[in-house]
Amino acid sequence: MKLNLKNPIVFFDLETTGTNINSDRIVEICYLKVHPNGNEESKTLRINPEMPIPAESSAIHGIFDEDIADCPTFKEVAKNIAKDIEGSDLAGFNSNRFDIPLLAEEFLRAGVDIDLSKRKFVDVQVIFHKMEQRTLSAAYKFYCDKNLEDAHSAEADTRATYEVLMAQLDRYDELKNDIAFLSDYSSYNNNVDLAGRMIFDENGVEVFNFGKYKGVPVSEVLQKDAGYFGWMLNSDFTLNTKAELTKIKLRELTGK
Repeated sequence: MKLNLKNPIVFFDLETTGTNINSDRIVEICYLKVHPNGNEESKTLRINPEMPIPAESSAIHGIFDEDIADCPTFKEVAKNIAKDIEGSDLAGFNSNRFDIPLLAEEFLRAGVDIDLSKRKFVDVQVIFHKMEQRTLSAAYKFYCDKNLEDAHSAEADTRATYEVLMAQLDRYDELKNDIAFLSDYSSYNNNVDLAGRMIFDENGVEVFNFGKYKGVPVSEVLQKDAGYFGWMLNSDFTLNTKAELTKIKLRELTGK
């Protein structure tokens, strides 16, 4: 089967120093760009995270401090990565909750302005969980009838994710070979920010998705609790979340 594409789609996977979107860093990125004509391009980069890699993370992906000591920092390659994925939709395994928000944070820290708001995100893990409830290795075995060798290497996981999506399209008649459909299907919420701290409700209104104001319109909270905006900006939220919150705040102040 060939993916029905209007835009290129980039399947990607990150290996990182940990699982905290706010503070952890990328140590390896692999992306596979699939063009509407079916042509494919792939690239794998090791990244110096400018911080020690915890032993528990190295035990998972097999990348140690000495492996990336002479590698470029993310800031040094950020513009090239942004250029490679420009105009492309994005796909991954657990990418909506982890890889995409963390990648966006790295771009923000590097000072690279990349607008992901018009991209479509396809999370193959969400499709898998809605259909079967398992892990990437199990998904690869289940859908492709192959064992996932070198699991937790970015390159192996990226290629497996692409193959699993193709097999899902073959298996499930209800899945449309359409990126807009797959993006909607693989999203749990319609997020305002990539971390999902704010979402759009059924009426298209931005509401908080956590804490004491969960379900309350963001604009309403900013009006009645003036200190909440400052608290969020000074707390451990992602840079992307703070930027989207600031946009709403400025819109409320200017009426635009």
